[in-house]
This record gives sequence, C-alpha cells and structure tokens, in this order.
Amino acid sequence: MVIMAHPDDPEFSCGGTVALWARQEREIVYVLCTSGDKGSEDPAMTPQRLAEIREEEQRRAAQRLGVVEVVFLRFRDGELMPDLELRRAITRAIRRYQPDIAIIPDPARYYFGSSFVNHPDHRAVGEAALAAIYPAARDRLNFPELLEEGLEPHKVKEVYLSGASEPNVWIDIGEVLSLKIEALREHRSQFADFAWVEGRLREPYRFPGQPEHIRHAEAFKHLSIG
Repeated sequence: MVIMAHPDDPEFSCGGTVALWARQEREIVYVLCTSGDKGSEDPAMTPQRLAEIREEEQRRAAQRLGVVEVVFLRFRDGELMPDLELRRAITRAIRRYQPDIAIIPDPARYYFGSSFVNHPDHRAVGEAALAAIYPAARDRLNFPELLEEGLEPHKVKEVYLSGASEPNVWIDIGEVLSLKIEALREHRSQFADFAWVEGRLREPYRFPGQPEHIRHAEAFKHLSIG
C-alpha cells in the first residue's frame, strides 16, 4: 500500500519501486488522502473540476505502473492535519486491504537541501499513517467502530519512508525509469514543461549513502515492524 497526500506523489516518490514490485506480481494499492484540488495556477479552474481531472490522471498513471486499485479519501488539499479523523481513515484502508508493506512520506522531513520546502500535507500524512500502522490498525480496541464495519485488526510488517534524510535502502530503478517517467507524464495538469521534469529525472542523482553501482535510485528509510 502506498499512502500519499496528492495525485502524482506516488510516482515522484516511489513510481519505480512500484513498477518493479508490480512486475514481481505483488498487488499494490494506492491510498491518496486528497484529490489535489488546490494544485493549479489557472484562474478559471475550480477545486471540484481540478479534483476530477487529477483523480483521472492518477488512475491512468497508476495503471501504467501496474497498480491494482486507487483509493481517494478526499480530504481537502492543503488542509491535512495528523488528527484522529485522518488516522481513522487510513486505519480503515489498512484494515480493509491488509497490506504487508506500506510506503509513506517521512513525517520528520521539513525541507530538502536549500531550495525546497516539504509540503505540510506530506508531513501530516506521514505522521497519521505511522500512527495508523502502529498502533491503531493492529490494536483491537482502537477505533472500535471499525470492528462494527467488519474490519479486523491488521499488522503491517514493513514500512518504507520516502523522502527520508537518512535512507538505509536504495532501490535500483534503472530498468523502469522510462516507465516511471511515462506514469508521471499522465499528470498533465501539473506540468507546464514536462521536458524539464524528464531531464531532471534522467539525470543521475545520488542520495546519501547510495551505492556507487546504482545510477538511478529511489531511497527509503526501511522499518521492519512485523
């Protein structure tokens, strides 16, 4: 299960990893906490119309990577808080789909380098998702209303934190880099100049600690909690 804030977050943060896992016949579900209804500079765009556009873009991108299902929780873009409401919604999804592995944003990352501030929605999703994974999804007495819905507790065994400042896993995505780029290309509403985006993605970038033999990687902080 990939739990992210906005459409296109999965492709940017872990699209190559998702493509590789799908090739290994793993079933992958996306859970998007918002529909990205604030992500436009078009003065004629409305949040409702933008949400419809971005949900469809996300479904097409996920299909390219081999994702089996995309779930939209439809919280308001730009307004996410790591509160009990968001934690409950994520817990519900975890109990329903029972993933062994979850990819989520690192909630501790406020900025990248000296020129990029991490979106507060990303941090909120990371914090709420971690709390949903442990203890809410696995402990029976958390959110008893979910038991009434027939959703039994579930233990996620592994967590991959994307955007981590101290990654300990680097996944070689060289063989699926073009597929990641094609999936990102589906998010047409978000790119005025996709050629620039593609150029940046194809240019090798080294994460902290990345092995020398890996040219294109996605980096994660891996937690084994099962």
